[in-house]
Amino acid sequence: MLVAEKLNQFYGGSHILWDFDLEVPSGACVCLMGRNGVGKTTVLKTIMGMLPARSGSVTFDGVDVLGRSIEARARAGIGYVPQGRDIFGQLTVEENLRVGQAAKRDGGEKIPESVFTLFPVLAEMLSRRGGDLSGGQQQQLAIARALVSEPSLLILDEPTEGIQPNVVKQIGDVILELNRVSGLTVLLVEQKLTFARRVADRFCIMDRGRAVAQGQMPELTDELVRRYLTV
Repeated sequence: MLVAEKLNQFYGGSHILWDFDLEVPSGACVCLMGRNGVGKTTVLKTIMGMLPARSGSVTFDGVDVLGRSIEARARAGIGYVPQGRDIFGQLTVEENLRVGQAAKRDGGEKIPESVFTLFPVLAEMLSRRGGDLSGGQQQQLAIARALVSEPSLLILDEPTEGIQPNVVKQIGDVILELNRVSGLTVLLVEQKLTFARRVADRFCIMDRGRAVAQGQMPELTDELVRRYLTV
């Protein structure tokens, strides 16, 4: 599904990603893990085309996408939910969702009913401005906005950050539904170890811009947690 190989990325003169490798198999839910500042968000932004790679490759469904625009990657089937949500506060919930439809590959104009099945609260708030929603509701809107394009890969950056516990559980339920029932491939960055172990079946740990450990979630040992994840 998604393969990143030997990615190198710089901020000015600072080398941020060092020959970074990542594989996200079709149907998997992979959690990208690591302490703050190791380059996790940089990986996601490079995959999406928001940051340029100095070298390396990113293939999606066997096609190299590094030379493609953000919009082209979205239309190819990659949905992205950024850290901090980035919804349009002055637009209504419905208008935010229609922004996400711009990346829909079949050009359909109808918002899929499935997003309202996953997030019923949004159906009740279609005319409310995004900026008037609670943090948890905004996160649900951000995920729904990515889903209306009906992607085959969903990328989420810290989906539980700053969210109340009951909504964290709901978001976890949604990820499990999408991945294990609907078969949607998922790549997420997540700091909460309990949440990561609940929703993901594979992990990739980063340290100082490098992938230092990857495997099935049961292989995430206490030693790896202590060495690379404990603050």
